[in-house]
Amino acid sequence: MNSETDLRACYPAVLERARLKVLTRLDKHCRRFIELSPFVCLGTSGEQGADVSPRGDRPGFVQVLDDQTLAMPDWPGNNRLDSLANIVSNPCIGLLFLIPGVDETLRINGTAEISTDPALVQRWQVEGKHPRSVLKITVAEAFLHCAKALIRSQLWQESAKVDRSVLPPYGHMMKDQIETAATADEIQRSVEDGYASKLY
Repeated sequence: MNSETDLRACYPAVLERARLKVLTRLDKHCRRFIELSPFVCLGTSGEQGADVSPRGDRPGFVQVLDDQTLAMPDWPGNNRLDSLANIVSNPCIGLLFLIPGVDETLRINGTAEISTDPALVQRWQVEGKHPRSVLKITVAEAFLHCAKALIRSQLWQESAKVDRSVLPPYGHMMKDQIETAATADEIQRSVEDGYASKLY
């Protein structure tokens, strides 16, 4: 494909409702979806290219500050800072909110800035801990996405769940992928310690 015109020639015309559904502000349905969502995919892009990062916590961990502004805490991760570094160079982001058991998703596109403002950071507290920073997100587009992808994937179906034993433990896969003096079991123990004591 050399142009968007070439691309669109391969597909039917967009449905009217799909064209019209894009909001520039959060309505009551968007707000409720965000309130119930414990998981969001954060899409960013920077000088090194595009990146998607999973973000999750208790439902409603992404807070609605007003009808065009969201706030998302940055809880401990691997400290690669891929998403945050991208945002420093390019504030454009995309969000995909999921709710367990719900096949529809919520997409939000906009811009983000990284804030360490204590008044914002202190909105989240778990076991006396606060996030190091918060993404303050300005909404440009918000729209509900139909369920086709999740229906096809059977994501929430019990019958589609994969037994964890079909893959080696995470630490063993990491040992195969990186050069390190640590054993696979040592990596796995370190990871499990992080799950147990370093989520926040």
